[in-house]
Amino acid sequence: MVLLDDVGRNRGGPVTALPLEGITVVSLEQAVAAPFATRQLADLGARVIKIERPGDGDFARAYDESVHGQSSYFVWLNRSKESVTLDLKSPGGRQVLARLLADADVFVQNLAPGATRRLGLGAEDLAERHPKLIVCDISGYGNHGPWADRKAYDLLVQCETGVVSLTGSPEEPAKVGISIADIAAGMYAYSGILTALIRRVTTGRGTPVEVSLFEALSEWMGSPAYYTAYSGVQPARVGAQHATIAPYGPFTARDGGTVLLAIQNEREWASFCGIFLEAPEIAGDERFHRGSARVANREVLNSLISERFAGLDAAGAIELLDRANVANARLNSVAEYWDHPVLTGRDRWREVETPGGPIRALLPPATLRGVTPRMDPVPAVGEHTDTVLRALGYDDQAIKALHADGSV
Repeated sequence: MVLLDDVGRNRGGPVTALPLEGITVVSLEQAVAAPFATRQLADLGARVIKIERPGDGDFARAYDESVHGQSSYFVWLNRSKESVTLDLKSPGGRQVLARLLADADVFVQNLAPGATRRLGLGAEDLAERHPKLIVCDISGYGNHGPWADRKAYDLLVQCETGVVSLTGSPEEPAKVGISIADIAAGMYAYSGILTALIRRVTTGRGTPVEVSLFEALSEWMGSPAYYTAYSGVQPARVGAQHATIAPYGPFTARDGGTVLLAIQNEREWASFCGIFLEAPEIAGDERFHRGSARVANREVLNSLISERFAGLDAAGAIELLDRANVANARLNSVAEYWDHPVLTGRDRWREVETPGGPIRALLPPATLRGVTPRMDPVPAVGEHTDTVLRALGYDDQAIKALHADGSV
């Protein structure tokens, strides 16, 4: 176990090449939230040992076969990790895990509610055996409370937190198209683990970290929650427009291209009216002279703007919006995003190996000067089992026996 000092050095040693080199993470993980948290730790140099079920492994491997026969979720979330298969219902599997935890810095789990407690792997149990170990539990609705034993999936949490009531059109609600509850929980788990590692420097002890999908997404609901609680009115579903700002949303140009624009303040509004609409007098129109008035008269305002867009192609509209210093964007497809000039122009793509072949992968979004993130291969199921067992002191005969009885 490595204890980092406050400048990221191994005590008594040189600065590591990556900030988290020397940190070992053992993760009983599946699906999205925990793998996202641990992949970010791996990006910065932590050794992440991913525990999977013998045979099929993490069930997220089978979500789809779109990436060289592999799941798009799995290749996104699991590069730079070591895959070890263990049957934790067997004595042999539990013994291997115990040896791994004895030398680990961080233990992460997002199994079904109550599973780790039944295995004797709860935070309290592990704190007694491994005082310096940081235990991170990721759950649906928290480790205690009225819904502690309730299953939670991303869409369900989007519904319970009210997100789905805010998204979609006036006629029909819609979920967010990516797994935002899982992603939010993974981000907070990642930052919580980093905070616990820093705290261990001063206390010498591991701090349990608990994150739930529900509470992570509840944090993201801050603005609409406050708006509703204190105004008494929930923000309306307005599709790709903004519920409380106008004009803010998509408009269709004469060539069929969709351009979104966003007015954030009165200075931008005046510039927009003068340069884009070529009607500076509209800025002072009592229907539009301040933000709340523009929202109240959104339909009339959108009609005026749509008329102007009907006379412009998308490129011409963007040129005028840029001249007016009004923020704008094209409504890209996923394929158009994939080839976005910002990603190529900033050299964000790297090649990562997977069991089915190489793929393009984006560098982590947080760029640390002088730090080159790890972009190592995505592992096959159990690819590192025997190597890890040998490092733990198992000889070839013992490893063969573990395979024979299904422990690994």
